[in-house]
Amino acid sequence: MTLVSSIPRRILMFLITVFLFQAQFNSYAEAVVRVGLNYPETGPYSVQGLDQLRAATLAIDEINAAGGILGRQIELVTRDSRSMVDETYKNVAELIDDEKVSMVFGGSASNVAIAAGDVAKKKRTLFFGTLTYSNATTGSEGNRYTFRECYNSWMGAKVVANYLNSNFPADSKKYFYITADYTWGHTTEESMRHFTGTTDNAVHKGIRTPFPDATDKDFRKAIAFAKIINPDVLVLVLFGQDMSKAIRQATIEGLKAKTQIVVPNLTLGMAENGGPKVMEGVIGALPWSWAIPYLYDYEGGKRFVENFVQRYSRYPGTSGASAYTILYEYRDAVERAGTFATANVIRALEGHSYQLLKDKQTWRDFDHQSIQTVYAVRCKPEPQVLKDTFKLDYFEVIDSLPGEQAAQTREQWNAERIKAGRPTQLEKLDD
Repeated sequence: MTLVSSIPRRILMFLITVFLFQAQFNSYAEAVVRVGLNYPETGPYSVQGLDQLRAATLAIDEINAAGGILGRQIELVTRDSRSMVDETYKNVAELIDDEKVSMVFGGSASNVAIAAGDVAKKKRTLFFGTLTYSNATTGSEGNRYTFRECYNSWMGAKVVANYLNSNFPADSKKYFYITADYTWGHTTEESMRHFTGTTDNAVHKGIRTPFPDATDKDFRKAIAFAKIINPDVLVLVLFGQDMSKAIRQATIEGLKAKTQIVVPNLTLGMAENGGPKVMEGVIGALPWSWAIPYLYDYEGGKRFVENFVQRYSRYPGTSGASAYTILYEYRDAVERAGTFATANVIRALEGHSYQLLKDKQTWRDFDHQSIQTVYAVRCKPEPQVLKDTFKLDYFEVIDSLPGEQAAQTREQWNAERIKAGRPTQLEKLDD
């Protein structure tokens, strides 16, 4: 009697079923590559999160239709960060350990992006930050496994300050800062004060608001304090729905009528939430907007905008543009490396220049910051915004800086790392 003939028929059939299922699963696993998106589906930055999800889905559909990555189709796995660090630690570990993703991307809150990068480093998995403006993300908290596709606070502050220093010099004008109390807010305020010469807190005062749980009462209190100070320039170092709430309160209190409001890091979703009347005349910075490809004739950017509009009946924002670019850059790096192995893909990214939605960008090798042109913008008058098909034509470019001029130098980056007690070389890769 053979071993097979001695096994009861029902057990034999079960074993055959398990074998066939495992073979089918292995075949499917070899045909796909999973990527993880940790994004704010809910919380104060949910508008930016939805933009990321939509653009990521569009990019994946396009890449899959063109053959995928090394012949494998991309499958997107998502988690809701809620803009919370503890949630992000859990999410990213699950994406890597349980969902077996080959890379993770996403963000909006910089403390969340830093947490995601920390988990990715420990698990030797690639992480791309989509919307994370804190200098720390690729500065004091940077690591070999983290890349940032958007600009940072330093770059945004520098281009905005070019305009402000000409029109609102600190020696004759008074600034007031309302700042979200976490890493993005801190480094953005620090950068703005540095470039505008408003480092004297006794003259150019400020107040901080909680994050991510700020309430309407917190913003009323901050605006009331600003009203007492009566500044010439009100700098709202706030993001997402928090910025929208604060600027509406500033308008109600009459501050907007007599004060230049500055929002150092603007997005389309933030302007839309504020509304065209409230946002009119507000100054800010951004790395990309849907109108920039048409203004400077960038064909790749125009195709992205038109495909996004066709699918979602609205324009994409900065957050979506970053997510879209990351997926194409991941595909290209994997194909240059000829493998999905993380260390090889990282090496294929470092120092690489690319052009997709705007002019040339470069993944700087020593800190993994995407070096790129940055733009200072002013929100257009309400009638111009309302003339647009989707009522989303908010931004007029008033200045720009090439990435090489806007970004921190190697020496400045080294100094930031030393101050934080970090090495001035990112760690070696484990192949």
